[in-house]
Amino acid sequence: MRPAGLIGSLGTVLVAGALALLPISTATAAPTAPAASTANPAATAAAATAVTISPVDLDGPAVSTVKVTVTNAGPERMRSLKVSFGGPVGWAVQPSVLQVGGSLAKGASAEATFRIQVPERRPGFTVRTFTATATYRGGDGAGSATGTRTQHSGTPLPNLAAAYNNVGVTDESDTKPGDYDGGGNSFSAQKLADAGLRPGGTVNALGAELRWPNVPSGTRNNVSAAGQAIALSGKGGRLVFLGSGVTSGASGTATVYYTDGTSGTGSFGFPNWSFDPANAHGATLVASSDGRNRPDGYGNAGIAYRVFAHSIPLDPTKQVEFVVLPGNGNIHLFDLAIAP
Repeated sequence: MRPAGLIGSLGTVLVAGALALLPISTATAAPTAPAASTANPAATAAAATAVTISPVDLDGPAVSTVKVTVTNAGPERMRSLKVSFGGPVGWAVQPSVLQVGGSLAKGASAEATFRIQVPERRPGFTVRTFTATATYRGGDGAGSATGTRTQHSGTPLPNLAAAYNNVGVTDESDTKPGDYDGGGNSFSAQKLADAGLRPGGTVNALGAELRWPNVPSGTRNNVSAAGQAIALSGKGGRLVFLGSGVTSGASGTATVYYTDGTSGTGSFGFPNWSFDPANAHGATLVASSDGRNRPDGYGNAGIAYRVFAHSIPLDPTKQVEFVVLPGNGNIHLFDLAIAP
């Protein structure tokens, strides 16, 4: 850790004819599509201006030096280039904007250096997002390009099971521990088994191989989503969630973080475990069980209580590092997995 100090004036800008890009920072993916590798979604991958951010030293309290590299991939010379950089709310940056003199030929890069005041680390797991924006004339003709970098401190939970916080399945002989819906009700272990969902069993859905929680009935076996960070490793085209909803408002946005420092988001939702249409929120029905367990025993025979699957897109070229769940407790998750 370096001693903290007041940020002084700094305006160093280097222009290099063919400065190598730092591969650890690219633009954040759009919510409804796989993460893009270009900094400017309006331009094609072959011609987009690239904005990359060097790693930020988070070992505060200290002043960290950050370099932002802008590369002109467009057909025209880039002129009037300005670069801005910012971090989390309240983190002072000096300078806020740098002007790059001269112009950049196709393939040329400019490096702008900033200093950012990093506070003392918080306990627990935190994610920090840094953003740099270049504005310019010429180049790819888009006029601006933005790059982001995400870094985290602390450690995500090792798996979804480590985040279990809800008892969603009970045995019909002992229903009192259950409280899936906030009213003391839960799935019947016997009826789930009749529907093919048994502890530790494989569940194939939306191209992913998932597992039904391998825990005894009456113990915590699912996650009521509250923004938990879950470690997850692999590559694929989509991230599949297995679960169901409580109320009709069980939807939210998950954020996927990749090992290269980029991230992408996707929205998904589940129908209520009963009564809602089976395709609400775009979900896919996985299994239906007959009735449910109430605090006073099994009941509601003839009514289906269901489990669903839904997914969000991934960038198939990147390695997933961890996932941050939505902050909506109405979403209940039994498992998640990466599908091709």
